[in-house]
Amino acid sequence: MVVVPEFLIRRVYKKGSLKRIENGASLELKNVLGPGFISGFNFVKINDVIYEPKDVKFIMGGEQLLGESVSEASPIAFRLGQEGTLIMTGKDSVVDGLNKIVIEVMNPEAGKVSLSVEDTV
Repeated sequence: MVVVPEFLIRRVYKKGSLKRIENGASLELKNVLGPGFISGFNFVKINDVIYEPKDVKFIMGGEQLLGESVSEASPIAFRLGQEGTLIMTGKDSVVDGLNKIVIEVMNPEAGKVSLSVEDTV
């Protein structure tokens, strides 16, 4: 199993991209690590609010993918330099000021990968 250092994983998050949307949040990711796959969305947590895969959409290259449809059998190819938008709906979570964000996904080579960052709105 491949181990990716946390300081590298944090670079995938585009600082300053967290936005409050109606009944949810959005944020931007950019693959700066190398070609890879996302084989599942475990959850996105903003502050103390957890979004399950059913609450998550990933928009990449004009295609919108539902978090619950991403699996080992149906992974997302996330190429080097590729950007994507995560949209979480169903709950308000973003506060003015500092927000704590945790994104946990599955990767076929590394297993569970967790990205923890802070951003301000």
